[in-house]
Amino acid sequence: MYIDSYNSRGFVVSGNRVFGPCALLPHSVLQWNVGSHQDITEESFSLFWMLEPRIEIVVVGTGDRTERLQSQVLRAMRQRGIAVEVQDTVRTVLTSLAQTAE
Repeated sequence: MYIDSYNSRGFVVSGNRVFGPCALLPHSVLQWNVGSHQDITEESFSLFWMLEPRIEIVVVGTGDRTERLQSQVLRAMRQRGIAVEVQDTVRTVLTSLAQTAE
């Protein structure tokens, strides 16, 4: 799975248009029900700690600017052994492309 392009309404992932926030996993894309970085809670991150095999890091794009997530949310992820990296969406897309190339 790789990101072909993105705009303010969503992404094109492996040739398929995805509207709104999404979770890009190695073999699938899931809609992620958050409106903005302010909507990201422990509950919305629960998707990531239920995955098997377990993941080590979640890279979150927060739009045009890098925004801060709630500290208790980051702490909850850390306690579950999952690092969270927060970036603006352009950097997140570039990070995804670099990981895909590896």
